Amino acid sequence: MGGNRFPVQPSLAIVIDMTGRSGPEAGECCIMAEDSDGPSGSVAVAGDELRLLIERAERLEEEKKGISDDLKDVMAEAKSRGFDVKTMRAIMAIRKKDKDTYQEEQAILETYKQALGM
Repeated sequence: MGGNRFPVQPSLAIVIDMTGRSGPEAGECCIMAEDSDGPSGSVAVAGDELRLLIERAERLEEEKKGISDDLKDVMAEAKSRGFDVKTMRAIMAIRKKDKDTYQEEQAILETYKQALGM
């Protein structure tokens, strides 16, 4: 992905094992948390595992963007065929709701409308 570099927080020191080892230990890093009294402890983080999780999240973000683009295309097609997209979205929102929840919301809406003389 991009070459963005983020500054390390001053309270964290990241130490990467560069001993040239291969296998599961290769690329492990140690994150040392420091407070005002010095190091408070460390947690070993497997670099490969972290990289895989980040790459997986990035793939999901790409898929989410693809789905969002597809949804925009469907709505554009619906609009071009004369359907009201705002109403379609309202119907989609209703269909997501539990029947009882929807009926309760409608009852409250009706009560409010009557109170306002609508």
